[in-house]
Amino acid sequence: LHIKNILNLLPQVDRYLYHMRLSDDVLLDLMARFQAEMVKGLARDTNPTATLKMLPTFVRSIPDGTEKGEFLALDLGGSRFRVLKVKVSENGKQNVQMESQIYPTPKEIIHGSGTDLFQYVADCLADFMETKNIKHKKFPLGFTLSFPYIQRKLEEGILISWTKHFKARGVQQTDVVKSLQKALRKHQASSELIFVFNNLIALKKKLTFPSSSGTGTNACYMEEMSNIDLVEGDEGRMCINTEWGAFGDDASLDDIRTEFDKEIDLGSFNPGKQLFEKMISGLYLGELVRIILLKMTREGLLFNGKLSTALCTKGKIETKHIAAMEKYKEGLSNTKEILMELGLAPSEDDCIAVQHVCTVVSFRSANLCAAALAAILTRLRENKKVARLRTTVGVDGTLYKIHPQYAKRLHKVVRRLVPNCDVRFLLSESGSGKGAAMVTAVACRLLSQRKQINEVLSLFKITKENLIGVKNRMRAELEYGLKKETHPVATVKMLPTFVYGTPDGTENGKFLALDLGGTNFRVLLVKIRSGRSKSVRMYNKIFAIPLEIMQGTGEELFDHIVQCIADFLEYMGIKGARLPLGFTFSFPCRQHLSFIDWFKATDCEGEDVVDMLREAIKRRNEFDLDIVAVVNDTVGTMMTCGYEDSNCEIGLIAGTGSNVCYMEDMRNIEIVEGDEGKMCINTEWGGFGDNGCIDNLRTKYDKEVDEGSLNPGEQRYEKMTSGMYLGEIVRQILIDLTKQGLLFRGQISERLRTRGIFETKFLSQIESDRLVLLQVRRILQQLGLDSTCDDSIIVKEVCGSVSKRAAQLCGAGLAAIVEKIRDNRKLEHLKTTVGVDGTLYKLHPHFSRILQETVKELAPQCDVTFMLSEDGSGKGAALITAVAKRVSFSCQN
Repeated sequence: LHIKNILNLLPQVDRYLYHMRLSDDVLLDLMARFQAEMVKGLARDTNPTATLKMLPTFVRSIPDGTEKGEFLALDLGGSRFRVLKVKVSENGKQNVQMESQIYPTPKEIIHGSGTDLFQYVADCLADFMETKNIKHKKFPLGFTLSFPYIQRKLEEGILISWTKHFKARGVQQTDVVKSLQKALRKHQASSELIFVFNNLIALKKKLTFPSSSGTGTNACYMEEMSNIDLVEGDEGRMCINTEWGAFGDDASLDDIRTEFDKEIDLGSFNPGKQLFEKMISGLYLGELVRIILLKMTREGLLFNGKLSTALCTKGKIETKHIAAMEKYKEGLSNTKEILMELGLAPSEDDCIAVQHVCTVVSFRSANLCAAALAAILTRLRENKKVARLRTTVGVDGTLYKIHPQYAKRLHKVVRRLVPNCDVRFLLSESGSGKGAAMVTAVACRLLSQRKQINEVLSLFKITKENLIGVKNRMRAELEYGLKKETHPVATVKMLPTFVYGTPDGTENGKFLALDLGGTNFRVLLVKIRSGRSKSVRMYNKIFAIPLEIMQGTGEELFDHIVQCIADFLEYMGIKGARLPLGFTFSFPCRQHLSFIDWFKATDCEGEDVVDMLREAIKRRNEFDLDIVAVVNDTVGTMMTCGYEDSNCEIGLIAGTGSNVCYMEDMRNIEIVEGDEGKMCINTEWGGFGDNGCIDNLRTKYDKEVDEGSLNPGEQRYEKMTSGMYLGEIVRQILIDLTKQGLLFRGQISERLRTRGIFETKFLSQIESDRLVLLQVRRILQQLGLDSTCDDSIIVKEVCGSVSKRAAQLCGAGLAAIVEKIRDNRKLEHLKTTVGVDGTLYKLHPHFSRILQETVKELAPQCDVTFMLSEDGSGKGAALITAVAKRVSFSCQN
């Protein structure tokens, strides 16, 4: 008869709780929904509306065996608060020793003000340190917080919302680290460093991902960086805190939520939130059973319809009671005892029914948890692109630990839902505490490395005061270079160009232009038309200059140039024409008209360029040319832009080399006769600082680059600002960081030892905003550098620091130029245009912006427009020739 009663009773309970019995089809559908929500949470655009927030934790590294030291750990979030001291020693393999103390979390504290809560945490920590006689020591501190929060770094945690039974006021949307630091200061105690992480991260250590099935419920796992839109980078992995307790907050689980779940939710302190958690976690299961029993009793299905005060009282049935009632042998006797303590008079049938209610509720919890775990396991398998996944799940939490059937049910359902995953479940021992200390140890190791890297990069950070100093010293050198008395000792040579004006639109005719400056030599025919339909049309041919000629005699060099001119004239069919010629080259020269330094060709320095060219033409004896102007490429850039914009009176080269020219008042140029009008001055500012005036900004890396150059001690400003040298500065830094063990696993490749291997174009590529870290790594691999994700990040930072300093220094020098022009004209406000050419300015993703921002900041009374030059050297040479012819014709008339 007893067995017959049981057989009749259990189906009745099952029918009553029908909606809590979930089939495999329902669980598989739940898995699919969960996976879709994970994708939403990982994407930047859809994250705000996703119920799974998929929070990046910035935990990318696991212990590598080198961690050591003593650490404190705080564990806040469950029914108890724990303080631990953990000692990690490295002696062949890591040993971890722990001491801990548990403190209660009184209701008046966790429901009071945030200030009181953090003060209580600080008081407990102070008590622990007093007890352990470590009050006057400082330790890195790991703060385990079992609530959803946003991080941008490990030392920050912006609380999104409280969950479970916590609801301290004034904490949401604030940084818990700052709150804890403030509370600690009242004890005149502090920690060296405070890191915050979820209890799952602390539990994680070396496991694939943990789940927590206790007072609350959550899971984290290692996601591929390429799938995380919320943080930069696509190389490596990062631990993602899913915060899965909020799954279903968008009503997507309403089809499986029962009337009992809705009642639980309405009676909670956060209605409408953490709906998944309220169906799974230990905080709610006891109350869920109480609500079911209450309703069944009211309907006369239990206890002869007789209620008790306790059964009507919220919180009287706890998860520990469910665990006791579901024990294999003593479960029924435990059930009777618990029900009697609740003031009920249960029959044996009542006890069987109540026990079955507990089974249905806890089994549903395990099923829901298993479906979510199975979804994550499936994602991991798909991320790894393997047919079968082998992995370990680390688990912590009182429900999983104390409930006699929960773990077995969870394991069984997970394996059934994902048969292609071999899953091992590992129970955490002191997970949060020990794990918190280990994550803190890893963070300390990484922070120590970061500190060393920052010390190197700080050498390239220039304050506004430093930049003002550069501007003022540049201004002084400009003045020295213009004055007859100080010109010989000035580092900025301020070379007169004898270009007295910019184009006015009346220039007309055909002109020949020569462009020499690198390994190539270009000859151009430029046709300029004036009037309404003014235009410039160009035809050109490029000729190589062999190394043996570059480093041969001056006669050989100019004979080669004339040979190239002859080939071009024949190519264009104008060999007999006598054309005005402008000669552009990118080397400093003093006019009238000799080289200061040019290639390594002998017999050139101090010689007149025009005479050398004329002699070579005479030796050729095939044609005659009217050599009208010798033009620096910087001046050509200014003239090209001046043809389009009459306000352009400054030319800037920011490429392989660095230089500026500008229109100076003749009255200020003491080294030439005359004081009427203006003349273009080629500053040759690359030599700025050769007298030591900017040595305070030069780093050991600048000095190494300088000492290894062809002209040690010269062109110091150019060596800090131009494309020819920036890559080499980066290479020197990378070598130093590698020697310190901070890059490339401490291994310096032979390619990295090779001077000039790190070209400036790599800086531009690496710093591109569109470039992800995987592509950065590929660029480094081209250079023979086997980099990790972290290496790629560091290299990107190094490139950014070097190029930013270059742009700022260049901007400070340019600010001195525009301020000088404004002062020359005694203007309160100057409006001017700078013509710019050069690959660094054109191709680097940030150089031009930083340069412009620096000029604006240092010369606020100058409205400076930057105009990119199109083919400045050739077109500029022709325009200068045309202007010179126009001015000469005017003078003759």
